[in-house]
Amino acid sequence: MSVNSVARVIPAWVMYILLVIPGAALFWSVLQTPGPNPVETLEHGLGEFALRILILGLLITPLRDLFGWNLIKFRRSIGLMAFFYVLAHLLVYLLLDKQLEWDPIIKDITKRPYIIVGVVSFLILLPLAITSNNLSIRKLGPVVWRRLHIGVYAACILGAAHFVLLKKTWQFEPLLYLGIFVVLVGYRGLKRVQRARA
Repeated sequence: MSVNSVARVIPAWVMYILLVIPGAALFWSVLQTPGPNPVETLEHGLGEFALRILILGLLITPLRDLFGWNLIKFRRSIGLMAFFYVLAHLLVYLLLDKQLEWDPIIKDITKRPYIIVGVVSFLILLPLAITSNNLSIRKLGPVVWRRLHIGVYAACILGAAHFVLLKKTWQFEPLLYLGIFVVLVGYRGLKRVQRARA
């Protein structure tokens, strides 16, 4: 059975269930075996899941172009689940890490580059998540809606940069994420240039 045949019979909502499982498993793992810094483990783990799901969403177009796999119907659910993990990552930072102490939070947002970059990425993703529905497409019109959602590419690069800056040293894993996003976003940019020239 082909990938497209399987994709046709699987409802899009199944993706929500599949993608919430890693977060639930992480949360359960932290509860069972807290370790020396459970809040940091949860916070960083949720952030990495967000990056992985964003990569999954960006892979849909090249997989269609290169292999003919049509997974477009899952794009919205993947995008919303990526935002869910970004939001969960932020809430753990605000509620568990900083315990809503606004002085250190504001200091982080204004002084720490990795926090600034992360917040900008979140603010870009927020309107995309809010408008990821058919009503918004009708209200905004398909052209405006598509232009708005181009912002996901900047948010992805910034999210990966947030991870790189967080580590403070050049580590392989954050740079790998950044490299993957640069390639995937660059692929989409190249496609747009080719269409404009056609």
